[in-house]
Amino acid sequence: MTERERGILAVNAGSSSLKLGLYALGTEGLEHRARIAVSGIGEAPRFQASGPPEGGTERELDPSTTHVSALRESLDWIRRTIPSLELVGAGHRVVHGGTRFVQPTRITPEMLDELREFNDLAPLHEPHNIRAIEALTTAAPELAQVACFDTAFHGTITGPAATFALPRSLTEGAVRRYGFHGLSYDYIASVLRQYLGEAAAGRVIVAHLGHGASMCAMRAGMSIATTMSMTPLDGLPMGTRSGQVDPGVILYLQTTLGMTAEEVTHLLYYESGLLGMSGVSAYMDVLLASEQPHAAEAVDYFVYACAGTIGALAAALGGLDAIVFTAGIGEHSPEIRRRILGASSWLGIEVDDRANAAHGSRISMAGSSVSCWVIPTDEEIVVARQAAGVLFPAP
Repeated sequence: MTERERGILAVNAGSSSLKLGLYALGTEGLEHRARIAVSGIGEAPRFQASGPPEGGTERELDPSTTHVSALRESLDWIRRTIPSLELVGAGHRVVHGGTRFVQPTRITPEMLDELREFNDLAPLHEPHNIRAIEALTTAAPELAQVACFDTAFHGTITGPAATFALPRSLTEGAVRRYGFHGLSYDYIASVLRQYLGEAAAGRVIVAHLGHGASMCAMRAGMSIATTMSMTPLDGLPMGTRSGQVDPGVILYLQTTLGMTAEEVTHLLYYESGLLGMSGVSAYMDVLLASEQPHAAEAVDYFVYACAGTIGALAAALGGLDAIVFTAGIGEHSPEIRRRILGASSWLGIEVDDRANAAHGSRISMAGSSVSCWVIPTDEEIVVARQAAGVLFPAP
């Protein structure tokens, strides 16, 4: 009888979606087996899976599909399509770990209660991350689960980059800069040497530009500063999130316009960013194709903010050796890369327009003082690696 492979499931949950990566524990490390995406939960759910050559499928699901039933559907697909693989654990992307969770951690009921305390700090993400953990517990109660935190990568940030100019009674508690997109930055740091060679040990800015957007300043592959802070609302403008805004604006909205805290929260998280500025869309490709003047203004503001942030992070690093673009916009929009790098040309950047348009890995000229790169991110493999490390530590 053939021995079954052991499998790890990487789970990334949103309010209406599930993204799952399936990996086998091979002798040389994790081996990718399948990818599953369930979108439109609560509206028009759709199941997509790809893996073995004969295993690809796409179909609509029952409108009543929930996160629990979507996970059951996914587990059934895995059992049918890859019967030689036995799931032995799952890792979850969890956005906020606060100061308590700086390492991937095995999930227990007590630990889950602690995670719920961070719901208000990441309302777009944390409740859905927790819901996926609860859903998988219901669908497969025998499966060991591990929480992998977006904040953990930034645990190396110290000093001024980690705090605010507020009373110490606050900043010595929970009020501090945590940083996010850490799983993405962790992956980029792990592959930097393959692209940059010796420069990977130098001063690098990684731009994770997508529906959520941030940048991270790395030295020797470690985070020393990042744009998101206590919550994923700070920093760059995003699809629907405002990014950095004068705190006085918040006070004005509440004291002069009479908005409640709940109304302000909804405004900043769901109605601002590219969507709020343009009045057209939260998605960069739509804005670039639009002839509406406000769409162009939103794009200009995004580029302005990104270029300014590169300057600030270069100052934090004391110079700059490389810039890396990743995530949806960073990987797929040569126009936005071109504009941001053009606005940053004072750093000695020379863009290779042909390589940039062709989505090459290196998009700067050989003589450029700062090398520029496009590196696809892979948060799922980081989640799977971290979960495997907790559940099956090396002797």
